[in-house]
Amino acid sequence: MTISTSDDREDLIRAEAKALGFDLCRFTDLDDAWPAAGRLAEFVAEGRHGEMGWLADTADRRAHPRAMWGEARSAVVLGINYGPARNPLEILEHPTLGAISAYAQGDDYHDLVKQRLKALARWLQARFGGELKVFVDTAPLLEKPLAERAGVGWQGRHTNLVSREFGSWLFLGSILTTLNLAPDAPEAMHCGSCQACLDICPTKAFPAPFQLDARRCISYLTIELKGPIPHEFRPALGNRIYGCDDCLAVCPWNKFAQAAAEQKLSAREALRAPSLSNLAMLDDAAFRTLFAKSPVKRLGRDRFIRNVCYAIGNSGESALAEVVLRLIEDASPLVRGAAVWALSRLLRADAFARLKAGIGDLETDAQVCEEWSAAA
Repeated sequence: MTISTSDDREDLIRAEAKALGFDLCRFTDLDDAWPAAGRLAEFVAEGRHGEMGWLADTADRRAHPRAMWGEARSAVVLGINYGPARNPLEILEHPTLGAISAYAQGDDYHDLVKQRLKALARWLQARFGGELKVFVDTAPLLEKPLAERAGVGWQGRHTNLVSREFGSWLFLGSILTTLNLAPDAPEAMHCGSCQACLDICPTKAFPAPFQLDARRCISYLTIELKGPIPHEFRPALGNRIYGCDDCLAVCPWNKFAQAAAEQKLSAREALRAPSLSNLAMLDDAAFRTLFAKSPVKRLGRDRFIRNVCYAIGNSGESALAEVVLRLIEDASPLVRGAAVWALSRLLRADAFARLKAGIGDLETDAQVCEEWSAAA
C-alpha cells in the first residue's frame, strides 16, 4: 500500500470522486456537537415520524456520526445530481396520468451511489490509509445535516437540502474515516424570506419553518404508510402515486439546476407520465417487471395500486370507473378499499348505491366495509 503525505490530498480525493461520477465532494470534521440530534428527538417525541418506527429505534445512533462509529474523525460527503429534464409540477395538470417522484423514475439510486462510494473508499484507503465506512441513506446517519456542515448545501425551511449549484436535486452519500481531513466551510442558509416550499404543500405538512410532520407528507403517505391513507388527505394527493416533489420543485434555486448526466438516473419513458388506467391493471408479476431496478418496486403491488386508485378517484374522469370496477374483487383488502373510495367519487350516487347493494354486502374485511359505509 502506497501512503501519500501530500498536502493536497483533499484535492486528489475530489479529483478521484469526480472521475468516479460524483458531482460534489466536500469534507467536514466530526468534533463538534450535533444539534440535529435534538431536532430528531423532538420530531420523534411528538410522534411526527408516524409508522417509521426505525427512526425512533435508531435515534441514539443518529445522535452524532461518532455514535455510529467512535473512531471516525472526518467525513467525505458526496453528491450526485439527479435533476429532472422536466418540471415535476407539470404532470399535476394531467389528472389521468400518474405522478411519480423524480428520484424514482430511473434506476434505484442506492445501488449506484453505494457502488461509487465503495470504489472511492477502496482508492482512498489504498492511497492514504486509515479505516473507513461508507453510508447511503438506508443507514442511521443524518446525512443532510452532515452535508450542510460540509458545505454541500443547506437545509431549507422544508428540511430538505438545497444546493446553490444543483438546486433541490442531489443524491447524497458519505464516507466516515479515521483520517483527519481538512474541513470545508459549512454552507449558510440562502432562503432569505422565501417560503414557497411551505406554501405549496398540498397537505400542510410543515407545522412551522424547518419542521416536518411526516404523517401529513404525501411522500410518507404514499410510500411509508402501510394501511389506507386517511380520508382527509386523499383529495390532496391529486395524481401523485409515489412520492411528491412539490416543495422541491418550487424552490427558486432550481434556476441553477441542470438535468442529470447519469443515464441510469434519467427518467424511463414508461415512468415519466404513465396512464393511470394502465397502472390499475397491473398484477404482481407485471408490477415487478415494470418497476424492475426501481425504488418503486419496494413499495409492493398492493400499496402501489392503492395509490393509483386514489389518483383515479381524484381524476374526475367517470370513464375510469370501469377500470376500478375490476379491483372491487381484488385479493387485497387494501386495494378493494381504495377502489370503493375511487368509485364513490366517479359514479353517480344512484349507481354507487346499486353497486353497494350488489357487492358491498358480500364484503368480509372490516376496513373495506368501513369504506363502503363511509362512501354511502
